[in-house]
Amino acid sequence: MASTADGRASGAFIAAYWIAQCGNWLGLITPVTLTIAMRIAQIADPAHKMSQLGMILGIGALASIIATPVWGHISDRTTARIGRRKLWMIVGVAGGGAGLLLMSATSNIMLFGLGWVIAQIGFNANQAALNALLPDQVPEAQRGRVSGLLGLTIIVGVMVGTFLTQFTTGSPYLLFMVPWLGTVLSLAVILPMFKDGPAAAMVEACGGVRQFLGSFSISPGEHPDFYWVWISRFLVIMGMSYIQVYAVYILSDRLHQPMSDVPRLMFINGSIGATITIAVSPLSGWLSDRIGRRKPFVIVASIIGAIGLMTIGMAQTVLQFLIGSAIAGVGMSVYYAVDLALVAAVLPDPDNSAKDMGIFQIANTLPQSLAPLMAPAFLAIGAMQGGNYPAVFIAASAFALLGAGAILPIRKSS
Repeated sequence: MASTADGRASGAFIAAYWIAQCGNWLGLITPVTLTIAMRIAQIADPAHKMSQLGMILGIGALASIIATPVWGHISDRTTARIGRRKLWMIVGVAGGGAGLLLMSATSNIMLFGLGWVIAQIGFNANQAALNALLPDQVPEAQRGRVSGLLGLTIIVGVMVGTFLTQFTTGSPYLLFMVPWLGTVLSLAVILPMFKDGPAAAMVEACGGVRQFLGSFSISPGEHPDFYWVWISRFLVIMGMSYIQVYAVYILSDRLHQPMSDVPRLMFINGSIGATITIAVSPLSGWLSDRIGRRKPFVIVASIIGAIGLMTIGMAQTVLQFLIGSAIAGVGMSVYYAVDLALVAAVLPDPDNSAKDMGIFQIANTLPQSLAPLMAPAFLAIGAMQGGNYPAVFIAASAFALLGAGAILPIRKSS
């Protein structure tokens, strides 16, 4: 059912795959962007709520960094009759729900944090299996357009989660579990849409602990393209993370907007970004398939993103900030649309695609933890009142440009 007579992925499978990715982000990203902060405001000491929010999100990010490649490794070697991907999609969604249920039921901040770690571990089991479906089920000739569609899924997940949260704030159970039910429904959509089976005999054996740990080692000499793509994604996301971390403070501290007006401006900014992503991402993926090239799209996208970051750093008005965010949004929409197809083309081993995609996922997660740690050094340059935000975004722009440069040595994909 996943493929047509000519071996191409069917439209029904692609639609189901897209829905499944939206569903996983709905359960995983809604807490990060909204509901965790709301719940902590209810159960934490007001004087410590910001530090406790940072601690819980940081520990959750660490759990995600570790869990995704481990789940991928396990999935690649699973011999269950239900299949090496489907089993962990089911287990992952169930585990994510268990973690969210604990977060709903407790007023203890430590148990709340434990629940988020459990949820991260669960949802990332599902995510590792879902990521592997791109190289598993989608031929090279279609990966650009499918990757472009997948680039929309985070935006859609966040928008649906934000919409639902308007009606669930009265109950902590509804706050966390209603988005999870969306994940369950999306799982029900994808499971019947592709054939899955146990791991091939040559990848079944796991060996001892040393062999298990050694399996995460990928030789740079044998697979340099994979490393260059990983480095590029790490650098570009490092640059773009500064928008997520400091957009609110740029508006309030640098552009002197009242804090009461910041949520409205952030909604406008997010709406512009969503519109750009919906318009640009599928088109970019389709064009890269038609042309048969990935690298030029990724390089140009990184450069456009760098220009947007520089514009934000130099902004003197809200309009200039919104223009910079829009430019960066164009760059990231193209980048996300095509870069995932480039990753799929340079994976070291088709039999270990989930594990390798999990290792690549670290390049998405790790910068979001490192960026806030590095920013104070840039903010302190020149001892500017309120912090040197231009220096922060000059550095962010430099990271994105270095990310563009890291694509150039790749040989396997044109």
